[in-house]
Amino acid sequence: MTVPQWHELMAPIMRQLTDVRARRWRELRDGCVIAFGLTDADCREKIASGQARLDNRVQWATSHMSQVGLIEGPRRGFAQLTRRGYEVLDERGDEITPDYLLRFAEYRDFRSRTRAQSTVHAASPMATDAETPLENIADAVAEATSALHGELLKRIIEQPPEFLEKLALTLLNAMGYGDAAGSEHRGRSGGGGIDGAIRQDALGLNTVYLQAKRYTDVAVGRPDMQKFVGALTGVGADRGVFVTTSQFNQEARAYVERIPNRIVLIDGQRLAELMVQHDIGVQVKDTFVLKRVDEDFFDE
Repeated sequence: MTVPQWHELMAPIMRQLTDVRARRWRELRDGCVIAFGLTDADCREKIASGQARLDNRVQWATSHMSQVGLIEGPRRGFAQLTRRGYEVLDERGDEITPDYLLRFAEYRDFRSRTRAQSTVHAASPMATDAETPLENIADAVAEATSALHGELLKRIIEQPPEFLEKLALTLLNAMGYGDAAGSEHRGRSGGGGIDGAIRQDALGLNTVYLQAKRYTDVAVGRPDMQKFVGALTGVGADRGVFVTTSQFNQEARAYVERIPNRIVLIDGQRLAELMVQHDIGVQVKDTFVLKRVDEDFFDE
């Protein structure tokens, strides 16, 4: 089963609070796991921020219920059902939805404030969204990042082959493999099938060799891998990095898995991901800060 939408968690959370006892947030979360029969895999599912999806949705459900006065926090980290909460649960049972909550002035005010502060207006009402705002932000970032990956590959392919070779060296440096001073771009002339080398120690005893192929519609195949392995053998190396803007076909991957040499494959998608991760060829466009209540401040 997939993790329930945040508004589907409201009634199960309220039912856990009908025994009058205030419960910890973690208890409410565990109760939802039991109520919906969620698996360990469901509970481990994460959103882009790294937070568990279930945790995020439970927190958002309790936030909405607090806004409308269905639950309250008698002390930090605890929740209990209010008189209004009992009345709503008796009236609606499991049919507690965001649209239903709009009958309460407090919730309408909350929604109005949220919309007024937002510069992006969705086509459908926010209250019926399946995802929480944090998930929506993560989805938007993921979509923008995916578009960025495509743009990076497009720009790389438009450059001469030597650009990718030098880019691969720069990227490996950023990933912690040597530095610019210890990196050598060999290119197509005199490289012997090796486009670059990175010395990771002063004596050159630990050197990373790389090959870079600027392909578009053609996947890197086994013949290219065999040539690279042969080039490594020629310099007495047993490991290397093969970078391409396209993909590696199944024969190439199977070949690398069978040979004793250790070859790391970086295809176009992975190349773009690593460039973004290590800030190569990209810059920050916008920064959004998401804040929450400082509980320690109010406990003083």
